[in-house]
Amino acid sequence: MNGKLNISILGGGESGYGAALLAHVQGHNVWLSDGGSLKSKYRQALQKEGIPYEEGGHDEAKILASDLVIKSPGIPEKALIIKKLRAAEISIISEIEFAYRYCEGKIIAITGTNGKTTVTKLIHYLLVNAGLDCALVGNIGDSFAKSLALEKHDYYALEVSSFQLDDIVDFKPYISILTNITEDHLDRYDYSIDNYAAAKLRIFENQSPEDHFIYCADDALSLSYLKKAKVDAQQWAISLESEVENGAFQASENNYKIIINKQEDMDINELALQGKHNRYNSLASGVAGRLLNIRKESIRESLSSFESVEHRLEPVLEIYGINFINDSKATNVNSTWYALESMQNPTIWIAGGVDKGNDYSQLIPLVKNNVKALICLGVDNEKLHKEFDPVIPMVIDAANMDEAVRMAYKMGEKGDNVLLSPACASFDLFENYEDRGRQFKAAVRKL
Repeated sequence: MNGKLNISILGGGESGYGAALLAHVQGHNVWLSDGGSLKSKYRQALQKEGIPYEEGGHDEAKILASDLVIKSPGIPEKALIIKKLRAAEISIISEIEFAYRYCEGKIIAITGTNGKTTVTKLIHYLLVNAGLDCALVGNIGDSFAKSLALEKHDYYALEVSSFQLDDIVDFKPYISILTNITEDHLDRYDYSIDNYAAAKLRIFENQSPEDHFIYCADDALSLSYLKKAKVDAQQWAISLESEVENGAFQASENNYKIIINKQEDMDINELALQGKHNRYNSLASGVAGRLLNIRKESIRESLSSFESVEHRLEPVLEIYGINFINDSKATNVNSTWYALESMQNPTIWIAGGVDKGNDYSQLIPLVKNNVKALICLGVDNEKLHKEFDPVIPMVIDAANMDEAVRMAYKMGEKGDNVLLSPACASFDLFENYEDRGRQFKAAVRKL
């Protein structure tokens, strides 16, 4: 990016601060504007770097005088300031687009409704284990821009959301991965799954034939959209249901094969992460590793030793034979489907929170087989009761996490699972899904 620009950053969270820092380091005239209040750590960091900022409102005249605006992913297109910027034809980009313009390393970018955090962490683990210089960035770790501002790396394992992809222009990863597409965040996309999917598919729109795109061949929604999409990158499929020409598939119960250029490249016999969804995650990571020429033995070792992501089917404790499992990161129905599908023993399920237009009907077959009781943890549990009262022997409400865990413990028997997998957002009773998961673990440890 040539020349000094007047850059406004909208939003002062991790993404906004990172963009401001990178713009500052690169010598641009930058300032940050947040309509709310900044967290103290970002306020102090901006002051330390000498980056001007405002909070509690937007100086529209100053913003509209910008050469470039970098928008934090949480700000929707319908926000008044965004509408005014669009009307003035001022360029608006995302933080990942801005960071990409200064990135000299190889980017492995991961998106999808579910699994992207696990895949991103697994790829980072795989690369670091192989002795490569890789940063963990995006929705986890530092923002992409902040990482670039502080230190350059050879590789970036980058988790990206649909919100971040909304405002890319030239962003072009070397490897892009789409884990799956299921209904989520539809309130941001005019309640249209087509609009949401279109945002996800932007991850490969700038890729060329020397780049790579990995996707789940068993995900019907992904396939339906990919059939209509223009994909210039080399395509690699992941399947547990059938053989693939290029990618990875499950050959037998404990054997998985990676296929490169239609030839068997390697097999894998042990995966550390359990559950069907994690087999997809592990195979996608293994294919990415081979495309980066990581040794087969190193990939096998990493896939067999990787530890689970916090709040994603995370074992907490076993108390008198009852297993407590934290899946607080399951903020939508599809995530909870995978969690329930992986339960082998009778399960007491703790669910509920802010409903995002959930359709719980897809869970009913699994619930009938696996769930002996449902504890509803939320301000409004009417929809959960309506759906599950007819199919679960016991459905009860809990006022808070401590009460929910105590109830589960009292009704549990040796060999049972107690699974926190809310299928909802957390904002009615908790700060975020991390807070919800930590409260669950704390409550379990009090028993």
